[in-house]
Amino acid sequence: MNGVDPYAYLQQVSTQLDSLTQAEQIETVLDEVEYLFEVIPPELQHLAEPIIEELRRRLAANR
Repeated sequence: MNGVDPYAYLQQVSTQLDSLTQAEQIETVLDEVEYLFEVIPPELQHLAEPIIEELRRRLAANR
């Protein structure tokens, strides 16, 4: 994810949440957002937290 704009990526994911219906899709995006969470500055992490929570909820409901 080198060179990725974290704001733009998180916005893109948040607008696509409703289209993520397959467990494999959700897992992929969740992995990407969790990785982004680890590498972005702490002051930006609060932007990723609700997306991670929603992806985890969707994944649990999908299994």
